[in-house]
Amino acid sequence: MDSVIEVQRQTHEEIERFERALYTLLSRNTPSHDLRLQTEHKAAEILDRISSRVVSLDSIYADEERRRAEIDLLSAPGQQNDLSEFYARLVKIQEHHAKYPDSIPGGFDLELAVLLEGADDEAEVEDPISLLFSGEEAYGKYVDLYANHTAFNNLKNIGKRPGYLQYLDLLLLAQTGHIHRDLQKETRFSKEYEAYIKDLHAYLLSFAKRTMPLVDVEAQQKETEVDFDNKWESGEMKGWEEIVPKAPANGKESGGIWCSACQKNYSKQTVYDAHLTSKKHIKAEAKQAASGEPSGPANPNGTHAAPTVPSTTQTALKLRIRNSAHLTHLTTALLASLVPTLNETKSNVERRFSLTAREREQELIDQANPPPPPANPAGDGPAEEEEEEEERIYNPLKLPLGWDGKPIPYWLYKLHGLGVEYRCEICSDQVYMGRKNFDRHFQESRHAFGMRALGLPNTKHFHEITRIEDALSLAEKLKQEGRHEIFEQETMEELEDDEGNVYNRKTYEDLKKQGII
Repeated sequence: MDSVIEVQRQTHEEIERFERALYTLLSRNTPSHDLRLQTEHKAAEILDRISSRVVSLDSIYADEERRRAEIDLLSAPGQQNDLSEFYARLVKIQEHHAKYPDSIPGGFDLELAVLLEGADDEAEVEDPISLLFSGEEAYGKYVDLYANHTAFNNLKNIGKRPGYLQYLDLLLLAQTGHIHRDLQKETRFSKEYEAYIKDLHAYLLSFAKRTMPLVDVEAQQKETEVDFDNKWESGEMKGWEEIVPKAPANGKESGGIWCSACQKNYSKQTVYDAHLTSKKHIKAEAKQAASGEPSGPANPNGTHAAPTVPSTTQTALKLRIRNSAHLTHLTTALLASLVPTLNETKSNVERRFSLTAREREQELIDQANPPPPPANPAGDGPAEEEEEEEERIYNPLKLPLGWDGKPIPYWLYKLHGLGVEYRCEICSDQVYMGRKNFDRHFQESRHAFGMRALGLPNTKHFHEITRIEDALSLAEKLKQEGRHEIFEQETMEELEDDEGNVYNRKTYEDLKKQGII
């Protein structure tokens, strides 16, 4: 059995080395999303091992009796040989190594090296972090809510069925309050909504844990639960008041007529009379008679008193309402922390809508077959190390790379204004670096898709217009001036001369007047 003092010292050392390794890991440069996520998962794994060792160390400190016995054993009296305990333990160590000659020393060093550097490339067939995400999630960049969107559209009484982009906009309302607040109470109190919001919360909780491993999502959810309990008890959860049907004393209700056999309220006398001959009512009435319960009157003006709504039904309804409100509150808190990811998902969906079918196919092929890493030359020597040093490009200013794969000169960077940001609201607040890229984007598919979404043509009249409000104002002004048809003809109608050259109408008429054509 190992010495308690030695185990205690070794645990302290391992905790300190883990902390230094954590600092080394988090201080690395992670330029890409994939590297950042891999680093965070490794850091979370190191934190878990630190926590386990702290718990073990705390249990050692709590066992005061065992520690005191160890200290008394090491501090021998004066008349006893001071090295007797030392030699006794040395014999145990020699016996252990004689029994296990193949044991490898430095196991902790190997564990630490694997955490910092990862497994060997030959042994690791696939990145384990990539297995946590689906293809639609793209390594945690986007959320995959297509199944939840379908479940939401299958709910009853939600009005117009929203598309996927509109559904993402509904979830983005989590920044301002509870989601789905506009739904009717009958919809939010149904079993279908409870199942829908439960699946949505489970997915978002799983996604948050996978994409934010260093964030204690469970602790945040517990704080949100406490906040919900306080608000629920104080009645601050607006929109979640119960709707429980109250049975009348004579079978009639202020809002309709109550049927005790079917446990249902009918708003009109004709509807109530019609349902009395239905198979469902007859079966329910026979079941009620077999159970020995008092039956309500067939005639709502009868003498029998209709029983009240069973307490089990009321309790189940209350539990369902509270559970739906609880899950909605937790889901809202999760969505509020995932707002940047939702915005990125929305932009990605808009971008994919603007692609052709062939471009989408090519994108899927490129994602499924990433380019292979460059082959390493056989042998590891100083020549290879020199080549690796040459491949490392010193680029502290993060300048764009030129045609030769090296950073462009700083004076050229300043000349072209590549450090100036140009933002376009029509392109979902996309930022373009440099005037040249900004001018070019007006003819690209992203800007054209934004203009089509606004119902405007992407013509030269709208060049340099980046705000939605300005574009709509200019379109209204052109319409009032009667120039809408003019610029539409100039851009849409094309004419061909005798030699086969194609011009728009205005250019063709100008050249014809000058006698060139």
